[in-house]
Amino acid sequence: MKTSLYAGVAAVALSAGIAQAEQLTVFGPWLGPDQENVEAVLSRFAEISGHDVRYVGSDSFEQQIVIDAEAGSAPNVAAFPQPGLAADFARRGFLAPLAAGTDDWVRENYAAGQSWVDLGTYAGPDGASNLYGFFYKVDVKSLVWYVPENFEDAGYEIPATMEDLKALTDQIVADGGTPWCIGLGSGGATGWPATDWVEDMMLRTQSPATYDQWVTNELPFNSPEVVAAIDEFGAFARNDAYVAGGAGAVATTDFRDSPKGLFSSPPQCYMHRQASFIPAFFPEGTSVGEDADFFYFPAYAGKDLGSPVLGAGTVWAITNENQAAHDLIAYLETPEAHEIWMARKGFLTPHKGVNSDVFSDPTLRKMNDILLSATTFRFDGSDLMPGAVGAGSFWTGMVDYAGGKDAQAVADEIQASWDAIK
Repeated sequence: MKTSLYAGVAAVALSAGIAQAEQLTVFGPWLGPDQENVEAVLSRFAEISGHDVRYVGSDSFEQQIVIDAEAGSAPNVAAFPQPGLAADFARRGFLAPLAAGTDDWVRENYAAGQSWVDLGTYAGPDGASNLYGFFYKVDVKSLVWYVPENFEDAGYEIPATMEDLKALTDQIVADGGTPWCIGLGSGGATGWPATDWVEDMMLRTQSPATYDQWVTNELPFNSPEVVAAIDEFGAFARNDAYVAGGAGAVATTDFRDSPKGLFSSPPQCYMHRQASFIPAFFPEGTSVGEDADFFYFPAYAGKDLGSPVLGAGTVWAITNENQAAHDLIAYLETPEAHEIWMARKGFLTPHKGVNSDVFSDPTLRKMNDILLSATTFRFDGSDLMPGAVGAGSFWTGMVDYAGGKDAQAVADEIQASWDAIK
């Protein structure tokens, strides 16, 4: 069993054997307000550890970290927005394994702990698997947005299960309303909102292991399990009665415009499934928690798959090993390291030991409750697939499917695109 270097949040010292402080460079994707937030955390770590900590942010993180690693000038610690890139770094020998026992700590202290261990465990250059990544700062995607006043006026209740959600969908139609607003438009990235739907449906119809096999193509994209998940999305998106503007409008409606129907009078729709960022596109002045709210995109009661949550996040890994880097990872295990950012903006955590009252925003606290209630967490699958698939044929295939193409035919084409790059 591992004992953290940080036995508390007040009195913390450098680990035994360190004669003097070290310089620690941290490279991440955050600029602007988020850079100020991460620097507040790192400043506190520097204060209690004695290390000289320096943060650099970039909006070209994925490209720059590769250049730096290949040039032998990598930072000590890098915060990867995508586990797939971190896994590639581990395979190429660019990462150092985390301290022994870190995996046990994550299992015990993170909600759905094994999920986070799995997401941070990669094969090294010798083929042996180790925990290389520590997740810190997470986003949640399994959310359904609605207007409480509309629900209250119609007498609708928040659905607790997928069965309830489908029953509510039918009830809204029976009452003469339209249940859903769905839009896939996003310029050159058109189609991506549907990939999130399919990923959520995979987690609600298949085991986490099957989801993982799908993401790596061990389970072919055109397998019956995947085709069925696509059709689960289609049950909502391809029903004219279910979608504002009819099924034909799904592919052409911009995702940024699609939630606006929630706020029209009378409402053009009652629900919108989208990640935590979507309030940025709500009408100006909308107050989340009052004018708009959200609930967990529920799981099937009859499938015994727990409460899976789809999301994203940053995985911190040691790219240029020194003791200060290991000390930082140990500090990230403390509630304090999470609560500093929680008290600011834009931070969610699966750490079960944090004080949720610290959140500056009740909306974030509610999202974090969903995260802490998760039995399984899985990263956005399309982000883990090869770019030609996850940011290519999967997107375009979902547009074709929304337009009426058969799910099996779409899945066959996506699998063919994957085969072509192997």
